[in-house]
Amino acid sequence: MRPLKVAGLTAGAVIGGISAAAAYGSVSRSSQLFGPSVYRGPGRRKSIALTFDDGPSEGTQDLLDYLTAENVFVTFFQCGMNVRRLPHVAGKVAACGHQIGNHTYSHPKLPFKSREFIDYEFSEAQRIISFETGIIPMILRTPYGFRWVGMRDVQRKLGLLDVMWTVIGYDWRWDANRTAEHVLAHASRGGIICLHDGRGVERNPDIRETLRAVRKIVPILRDEGYAFETINDLMRV
Repeated sequence: MRPLKVAGLTAGAVIGGISAAAAYGSVSRSSQLFGPSVYRGPGRRKSIALTFDDGPSEGTQDLLDYLTAENVFVTFFQCGMNVRRLPHVAGKVAACGHQIGNHTYSHPKLPFKSREFIDYEFSEAQRIISFETGIIPMILRTPYGFRWVGMRDVQRKLGLLDVMWTVIGYDWRWDANRTAEHVLAHASRGGIICLHDGRGVERNPDIRETLRAVRKIVPILRDEGYAFETINDLMRV
């Protein structure tokens, strides 16, 4: 049997091309395939955004104390399950003036999940974050940076902009020195730095290396003339 051809291509080639496009659209920082997304600000000011995923956690308070002492405002992408577990910590994040984004309910990998599953993950997180903090998120970040079919509909429904990153610190894997060196080497005007104040929906995660890295990153970037902004402020023209 001859392979099925579509417009001169075999079906296998067509399927392979579709799969490659989907893979690119899922992970590429600049892709708009699955919905509106940004990975950096316009860069017209010497400013940068620190962002933290997977919280709140039992270690978030120590991070908040440091940020408050340094008068640094950042963006936290929170998981609904963690907010439900630690509502007082999520509330403190909001009370300290930081921006809060939606990071799904249970921190799943979204590729190959149904539209209904993706809708639930973001809608439930949006509901819990809004209820517990009084803040309605305007932005989201997908777990692991993986996007998928159904994201555009969810973003339209909830009014959320997808935010990727310019540099990720690998702080769940690396020690503080390596994380700080990597972030500082890739810092740029309008950049978005991705770190983590949680580890998925794990209870009582060890984020000590993240905290140490932040204490190295902040003073050096400040000495280099950077201002720290939330995502909303960073995106201003």
